[in-house]
Amino acid sequence: MASRKRFGIPWPDCNDGLSYDDVVSPSDAGLTLLQFYSTNYKSSAPLQGWLQRIKSGQITVDGSVVTDSDTVLRVASKLVYHRLPWKEPEAPHMIEVLYEDDDMIALNKPSGLQVLPGGLFQQRTVLTQLQWECNNQGSCEMHKRPHPVPVHRLGRGTSGILLCAKTKVARARLASYFADGTSHIGVKRDTNQKIGKIAKIYRALVSGIVENDKMTINQPIGIVKYPGVAKGLYVASQSGKPALSAVEILERNIQENSTLVQVKIQSGRPHQIRIHLSFIGHPLLGDPLYGVDGQPKCLDCDFIDESFAEDGGYQRPTKPVPGDCGYHLHAHKLFLSHPITNELVEIIAPLPTVLQTPDEVKESASMQQTA
Repeated sequence: MASRKRFGIPWPDCNDGLSYDDVVSPSDAGLTLLQFYSTNYKSSAPLQGWLQRIKSGQITVDGSVVTDSDTVLRVASKLVYHRLPWKEPEAPHMIEVLYEDDDMIALNKPSGLQVLPGGLFQQRTVLTQLQWECNNQGSCEMHKRPHPVPVHRLGRGTSGILLCAKTKVARARLASYFADGTSHIGVKRDTNQKIGKIAKIYRALVSGIVENDKMTINQPIGIVKYPGVAKGLYVASQSGKPALSAVEILERNIQENSTLVQVKIQSGRPHQIRIHLSFIGHPLLGDPLYGVDGQPKCLDCDFIDESFAEDGGYQRPTKPVPGDCGYHLHAHKLFLSHPITNELVEIIAPLPTVLQTPDEVKESASMQQTA
């Protein structure tokens, strides 16, 4: 069996830091520097944290460092907050290529690697590795094309197929596929109606023994306030947006009190599979965040720690957050209508051993022996 292409550059010890630009609006004119940042960016740092950042010279006003937190701002002034470099948490850097052509590339994202910048992970992301790979090959500069970009997300702890676009046209069309919903491909014969251009199939290991061989979960998913998650946490909620997951049992392990399942998702809500399986009483084995009923394990979610870390930001939450790993969820198969040619494309990400049935484990071992 031919080995697939892999790429990845080891992460530097520290990233380069970040700069955040603002222009003072008429409504913010007259505020002090401290009022501006502590009001507009509450989720970044508590008031005392912003005071520390100002006094340490991390903010410029119209190009000059300002350390007086009581400086009154004028309309149209340009503000820049310079976030100091930091050592990001450990994350894998090698990525396997599953499929590639002139329009798109499909990656096998390892668990523990974030897709896009966010929180503590600003450099250690799939997006950064794509950019570095493109620059190393020189292909982006030669053809004056940007580096590939992901057209959807996978949770940091989720492994498997991540689809990325190489061109603006492919990006727009693939994004529309996901927006239209997934799980069905083709045309209804009786009405000639298109029923979707992409299908995603996942494997997951859940706690407990699931009784029904097949089931459909259509619990809506909404957002609640939660410490450490600025935009709120996605949970099962009757007032949320529609979401549908089709679950099929592959193996029940009585001894380990776990069930191996296959899941097709028709919608793509954040953390949908984790929430839906939790909702039916079978959260993913090892999931540090979701317990039962599609809710977080901790319910006292109104407390916010006002202490701040060395860089002035909030301390890392003591409660689990969505990016925490430990569960087993893998984007295993993807079928799609090619964004340019409309040909059917099938992409498969090899399964981790823990998500294989006993027969698949034997088959995998046999293939390795004969390779």
